[in-house]
Amino acid sequence: MGGSRGIGRSIALGFAGAGASVAICARGGGALGATRAELAALGRTAYAATADLADASDIARFVPDAATALGGIDILVNNASGFGASDDEESWAASLNVDLMAVVRASAAAAKYLRERPGGSIVNVTSISAMRATKRNPPYGAIKAAVIHYTASQARMMAADGIRVNAVAPGSIEFPGGTWERRRTEDAALYQATLGQIPFGRMGKPEEVAEVAMFLASDRARWVTGQTIVVDGGQLLGP
Repeated sequence: MGGSRGIGRSIALGFAGAGASVAICARGGGALGATRAELAALGRTAYAATADLADASDIARFVPDAATALGGIDILVNNASGFGASDDEESWAASLNVDLMAVVRASAAAAKYLRERPGGSIVNVTSISAMRATKRNPPYGAIKAAVIHYTASQARMMAADGIRVNAVAPGSIEFPGGTWERRRTEDAALYQATLGQIPFGRMGKPEEVAEVAMFLASDRARWVTGQTIVVDGGQLLGP
């Protein structure tokens, strides 16, 4: 859910490159179409549709359509974010509706398909912002913390159906058109301060998150459930 750019795009391309058929959605059609073409070029079935994941009816439409296009659902990746940055009603609503409720709704919609497949798996994308206090984006951090808690609860609830649920918590990830690319020029002081928190001295790449998400969804992680794996190059280890 969410796959036209950044981490979502890299996860989709990673799965397609490993031989999976993939369905993606996004609000904007331009980047969505471009990513769908990249997926199709890898020789697998690629389904893409516009959807606003803050809208329950869009999720209720997209998931069954994706299942029909792909012939079922083995893996669900909940990646979309409303990125509520300000401590106000609008930002809280954006994070709640997309970062949390889209996970709840998409997981519920996909569950019946996942039950039909052996080794069904859900991977939720949260953030290291969930793991420490922040002045810059309190709604985003708080709701991503809720996703971590819900991931563990999902894992307990869905184990009886043979479905594993895990999460990845990326640190600062830079990609074209993303937040950190903009901040490199628009807020150079914050960009450099953040780099100073990362022991390896660079921002992460979407592909580095995608590889962990693919591991968690794969049979290699068949005895892993309810876990959140931090993918931050040691960023949380800093001051």
